[in-house]
Amino acid sequence: MSKSDKIIVGISIGDLNGIGSEIVLKTFQDTRMLEFCTPVIFASVKLMSFFKKEYELDISFFGIDSLDKIAHKKVNVLNVWKETVDVNFGAEEKRIGEYAVKSLEATVKALKEGQIDVLVTAPINKSNVQSETFNFPGHTDYLAKELKGESMMLMVSNSLRVGLLTDHVAVKDVSATITRELIEKKINTIHKTLIQDFGIPKPKIAVLGINPHNGDNGVIGKEDDEILIPTLTNLRNNGKLVYGPYAADSFFGSSNYKNFDVIIASYHDQGLIPFKTLAFGTGVNFTAGLDKIRTSPDHGTAFDVAGKGVADYESFKQAVYTAIDIFHKRNEYQEISTNPLQVNKRKPFSKKK
Repeated sequence: MSKSDKIIVGISIGDLNGIGSEIVLKTFQDTRMLEFCTPVIFASVKLMSFFKKEYELDISFFGIDSLDKIAHKKVNVLNVWKETVDVNFGAEEKRIGEYAVKSLEATVKALKEGQIDVLVTAPINKSNVQSETFNFPGHTDYLAKELKGESMMLMVSNSLRVGLLTDHVAVKDVSATITRELIEKKINTIHKTLIQDFGIPKPKIAVLGINPHNGDNGVIGKEDDEILIPTLTNLRNNGKLVYGPYAADSFFGSSNYKNFDVIIASYHDQGLIPFKTLAFGTGVNFTAGLDKIRTSPDHGTAFDVAGKGVADYESFKQAVYTAIDIFHKRNEYQEISTNPLQVNKRKPFSKKK
């Protein structure tokens, strides 16, 4: 952490033709954000000045060419490039994808080297970022390669957390991807995350079935009976509070989700459709299980409203808050784990005479 005790939030700018720049600038236009964090936008001063004028925002930048020049109580912009970039709002363009990758790679490098404390990513377009050197379905897969740990997509809101056994996997490949080893790895990852990053000492974990109605005793599918149920039983026998599998079609409608600290879905849409229905616009995507902290808003590039100045920045702001909160929680956990006697030391209590 920085000497000023202000968390340095590194921000990758995402797709320049989308709403990323708008939601980033709207978030930090509120100078109160600078009271508890120092933002560093990885892009260029020239470009961010263009967006400021385009959206008619009252915000000032502090341009830097190296991270040792970061100024606290200012919105820093690191010049990852200096050339002029032509922006075409709402268009999917290969050249724009290249700038999104440049920003992301520079931010992750700074994160790995400890020059920033947390990473918050603005949305990318998964299609136009693809190249011979960058061939990943999304942020999560790229970060899993670059950082240490076992990555897992975890969607977070004030009242709901949803994790995924499989994330960017085609539906036809889901059942083959879900193995006993994968289930154990993901649930162990989320169990540790809830303890160290959210301060939940004994997390209660609900798991949704793979097939409709959990396979109806093998009538619809055998994966639940043969893979999921035995694995969950083994995890319970090892002391984890793991429940299920639950039939996914009625689980959220019955409000059963409120009884658990996290819900593990078998595949992307099984978990994200209910999450975004219940928490869209305030939810946050957290990459759990890694040695560094990364969050993002719960939406994409929103090309349909890009450049119109109407983008809702609440989810991005919540992503910043969540990254900071997890940073504090993880530090507290590490301090307690490293030196429990020192942390728990209390001054003796004495009554006044």
